[in-house]
Amino acid sequence: MAAGARLSVTDMRRSARHPVDHTVTGEHLGHGELPLRIVNLSAHGFMIDDSPEITRGDRVIVPLPAIGRIEAYCMWRTDSRAGFQFERVIRPDDFNNLISVLQPNPRLRRKG
Repeated sequence: MAAGARLSVTDMRRSARHPVDHTVTGEHLGHGELPLRIVNLSAHGFMIDDSPEITRGDRVIVPLPAIGRIEAYCMWRTDSRAGFQFERVIRPDDFNNLISVLQPNPRLRRKG
């Protein structure tokens, strides 16, 4: 991916982020299956910690509860963290279902 990701969704970094601790097995074209630890999530993307050999512009496919498999692109990387943007925005009702699964304690959920 020499040219990097070209996404039609605008930069949505101001979206509400929900803290989670969820490990998934992502699929990467060059590296195969990779363990990814998602530490926060929004309807537009997610951040991982302890990132494996991911670089900016890489594409991964991740399975998420209530959503299924979804493609995401690495938008940034610093030290051991990396931020991904979904290839499409998750619908609000699906996102609420996802958060209720990944963040079962309602006190941790952000309002709005």
